Amino acid sequence: MSNRIKELRERQATIVTEARERLDQITSSTDEARAKELEIQHDKAMAEYDSLEKQIAREERLADIERKAEEQRARQRPAPGDVEASGQDDGEKVDYRHAFHRYVQVAGDMSALTAEERSALQGGAAPKEIRTQTTTGGGGAAGGYTVPTELSNEIIKSMKAWGPMYDEDVCTVMNTTAGNPIDLPTVDDTEVPVAKHTEGGAVTDDGGSDATFGKKTLNAFAYDTEWVKFSYELAQDSIFNFETLLGGLLGQRLGRRANTELTVGDGNGDPNGIVTASTLGKTAAATAALTWDEIIDLEHSVDPAYRASPKARYMFNDATLSAVRKLKDGHGNYLWQMGDVQKGVPGSFNGRPYSINQAMDSLGAAKKVMLFGDFSKYFVRKVGGVVIFVARERFAPDIGLLGLIRLDGELGDTAAVKHLITAAS
Repeated sequence: MSNRIKELRERQATIVTEARERLDQITSSTDEARAKELEIQHDKAMAEYDSLEKQIAREERLADIERKAEEQRARQRPAPGDVEASGQDDGEKVDYRHAFHRYVQVAGDMSALTAEERSALQGGAAPKEIRTQTTTGGGGAAGGYTVPTELSNEIIKSMKAWGPMYDEDVCTVMNTTAGNPIDLPTVDDTEVPVAKHTEGGAVTDDGGSDATFGKKTLNAFAYDTEWVKFSYELAQDSIFNFETLLGGLLGQRLGRRANTELTVGDGNGDPNGIVTASTLGKTAAATAALTWDEIIDLEHSVDPAYRASPKARYMFNDATLSAVRKLKDGHGNYLWQMGDVQKGVPGSFNGRPYSINQAMDSLGAAKKVMLFGDFSKYFVRKVGGVVIFVARERFAPDIGLLGLIRLDGELGDTAAVKHLITAAS
């Protein structure tokens, strides 16, 4: 961790301590004006905390870009005694990643590539991994070749950052190579009793205790980024690798849309989002505020077996987190606890992990503002990887890339995840 990032983290810890001290000063005997002043100071401090979090993310991203740029420059430096400046020895095989960079820099002009670079492009990936297609006909020379694995990884990384529902650490992810419908068997056996057996007595066989199975279908809905264009000059002159730049652009767009559909999709031509599929756990008494008791009721509306799951967690948007940061439990402890990044301990809410999901509603009348439950019961179906299309002539002299994904989502057990909804009015 860089000194700069360490300083920012330490400043965050100081802010949290000071913010808590201000809230602790608010008691039943505190006059209204002083309480209001302390709350304003608290909100201002937490706004600074959030601003620092974004700054840390930018610092970490910049450090990653700088690291990858240095690695790229190191690969391209000639070895002692070499006379070539390309970074490839005469007898060294040109790798696919180098060839792809050259392909982008010459705007897809295959005649500008060496024979070794053309060979690396044409044979650099297994047929099933080919991701780009021509937009004007003529095969790879007119339209493009598969993107490097690093670019695909960068896109997935960015998508996870922009939405927790695309993260396999939150939900259960199914990866398939084809997009044909998949039936997902469902069963809820929690209410079926087991009868006491009497020695010598007849065992009931009336079908009343039969397991009742159902099914839900996972399809493959497609979403694209629209075209992302960048200049021919940028491609030629850039000193950092394109995987980071393009992966961030495409990943942000795909991540926002995928997360939205997997969160609030209506299941009609789109995924059945986790909020849409969840069942009612608790109705709040107010339209724009939550209480500790209501959050406890939400958590205990979920069966203990689901609450014990490693993937049991809360989910809400950042505005809701801002509101509930001030809440305390019955012992005066804050529900939100800052984690320790240096030790790899994430922040927690009411002693449990939580995910920030900006696709969820903020506090307001009749809004499903909080989820709790076992998110392993929500299945995200991904079809293949991210598909990248490259266009040269269409945007000449600029270059265009387009990303496309196919996915679906469904809650296999509606009892596993429940929502808290605010009062209607």
